[in-house]
Amino acid sequence: MTQSEPLCLVLMPFDRKKDANGRVVDFEAVYHRLIAPAVQGAGLQPVRADEERTGGMIDQAMFERLVLCDYAVVDLTTASAAVFYQMGVRHAVKPHTTVLLYASGTAQLPFDVHQLEAVSYRVSPQGLPVYEGKCRTVLTERLNAARAAPMVDSPPFQLLHDFPAPESGRLEAIRERLQFEAGVKKRLARARVTGVAAVRELEASLGNISEADSGVVVELFFAYRAVDAWSEMIDLVPRMPAVVSATVLIQEQLAMALNRQGRGEEAEQLLRDLISRRGPSSESYGMLGRVLKNRWKKALEQGETARAKELLVKAAAAYLRGFESDWRDTYPGVNAVTLMELKEPADPRRRDILPVVHYAVEQRIRSGAADYWDYATLLELAALSCDEAKGVDALARSLARVRESWEAETTAGDLRLVREARQRRGADCPGWADEAEAEMLKAAARGTARP
Repeated sequence: MTQSEPLCLVLMPFDRKKDANGRVVDFEAVYHRLIAPAVQGAGLQPVRADEERTGGMIDQAMFERLVLCDYAVVDLTTASAAVFYQMGVRHAVKPHTTVLLYASGTAQLPFDVHQLEAVSYRVSPQGLPVYEGKCRTVLTERLNAARAAPMVDSPPFQLLHDFPAPESGRLEAIRERLQFEAGVKKRLARARVTGVAAVRELEASLGNISEADSGVVVELFFAYRAVDAWSEMIDLVPRMPAVVSATVLIQEQLAMALNRQGRGEEAEQLLRDLISRRGPSSESYGMLGRVLKNRWKKALEQGETARAKELLVKAAAAYLRGFESDWRDTYPGVNAVTLMELKEPADPRRRDILPVVHYAVEQRIRSGAADYWDYATLLELAALSCDEAKGVDALARSLARVRESWEAETTAGDLRLVREARQRRGADCPGWADEAEAEMLKAAARGTARP
């Protein structure tokens, strides 16, 4: 980042996201192939907002960038509430130099974007930008025009006379902070590979964590997770800035760390409190189900039969509530029907829920956003429904997408649980499912160990 380049804030989704039509858009490709080159072509330095990676926080640093950055590019494609809020703040404080864009074919935008002269771009069925050269040219021209002769593009400034625009001379401080954050994040990336000692050393160099930048603190938190440093994750949370530690993202990950440390009851209470305060979500209930499932396994190992039965019922209920919170999230759905199969006797509701989970995962695969877990889910559903044809196909697709050994090991473990439950009931176990379990164990043995 050079001192001479004006800053251009980029507000947009991260990773692969669906628009209102269910179409998946690869926003990493949109940023790197379209937006960033266009911004640089106008002689500006792109600064990508990272609040989505930090749990949706809008803190002092975020507001400073919205208010003080010279230029901004806003992608409205997914009609994200967070992006629209940020655009509203920007329009309220900057009369000009905010350029909007969106993927053509996007439905249900809350207003006619053409009224604001937004730039449109096209994406392929795979969610990648097409004809991006033409859109880059248009976007660069818009930014060049804004630099040469700024036109008022903010509706409040267009429609209200004498609407005030703030003045500030703090841009250089923001620039210095961004440079520092970028350096820390690079060091954290190296520390993840080196190990927990390197992450601890980097944390010590940051000084008072409660006064550190939110984005850096969250990156540090996830660096500890990457090296399985659960106690360090737990210890870090109370020292974080309050606005960071209170986010849903951090609280959910804290529950996961507590669970990994064998503190399942604390993790359960934390998640139940979070759900009570922030409302149900598939992610929170999915994590609660995982905590209760682990406690069920532990109770079984310790011979606490009655306790294990109670925990199994609670775990299945939590997963089911998660699936009911968002029918598109297949993780709590497949776990709900699997645990229903493990009950004695098996829960008859699983027959009604299983096809819904199957439809949800098929829709995800058709959208182009599928990964290992989607095909592993199909495999598990096929085992539950004794569908050999679908199971053999899902096994081949899952094996082709195994990335790390723990993935295949987890799937093999779930298949084993289903097999053992059926054996206890004297039910027939499809032979191909046994073979699938064995193949998954082989894949785990030859796969890449979890970092």
